[in-house]
Amino acid sequence: MRRTVSARLSLDVAADADLLFCVAVATGSYDVDEQFVLTQDGRPVTAEPALMRHGARVHRYRAPAGRVDLRYDATISGRATPRSVSPADLVEYLRPSRYAESDKLLAFATDLFGGLKGADCLQAVEAWVHSRIAYVSGSSDHTDGAVDTLLTRCGVCRDYAHLVVGLLRALAVPARLVACYAPGLSPMDFHALVEAHVDGQWLVLDATRLAPRSTMLRIATGRDAADTAFLSSYGGSATLVDLEVTATSDGDLPRDDGSPMVLG
Repeated sequence: MRRTVSARLSLDVAADADLLFCVAVATGSYDVDEQFVLTQDGRPVTAEPALMRHGARVHRYRAPAGRVDLRYDATISGRATPRSVSPADLVEYLRPSRYAESDKLLAFATDLFGGLKGADCLQAVEAWVHSRIAYVSGSSDHTDGAVDTLLTRCGVCRDYAHLVVGLLRALAVPARLVACYAPGLSPMDFHALVEAHVDGQWLVLDATRLAPRSTMLRIATGRDAADTAFLSSYGGSATLVDLEVTATSDGDLPRDDGSPMVLG
């Protein structure tokens, strides 16, 4: 499989800020041909790379006031080896987190899905969120979590993912959020989906059902959006003024029948 992805970001920095970019595809067993180009007011600058958990790569740049532009292009050939499951994963991804408040969803999740186990539980939660939540661009705020999405019954991909993660953790199923590139996604953007642990492996869920899971490419993996944001700014003032994301796959996009699968 051959996939091509890109990201274009432009920011206006009003006061010195630490910028963290997480747009590069995660390390894996596939072949990657990529370019990461960062400029400040039209001049090339260097970002400091940092390798994070699960192969995520963050690029940090201390930006003075001015215009910052990022261009990332990558062509990926092959598929990644499935991610292993560590004992620490099964602890960390069972706990409540900032945007996946599983402790507040315990009674609700138990009433709806308490008798289900394994893959049946995963599929039931994914189907419920898909049928009960409306995908509405701009309907949620960056501070909204799973409980907000449950109450408003609308959101975007990260809101769907947070609700699925929160419900599964409330059912004692370790679950985590994955930020990714998603060929076939419409509207095109960075995408968020869920990995849940069953029988020693991470199975992929996407309650939006907006793109085939088998073509998606991992960028970052974590407890929720706090660990996987494509852009973070600290200690200054920066405004995102332009964002463009593309993701394509050679050949026709495969059909996704919704059955349990592993992200490759």
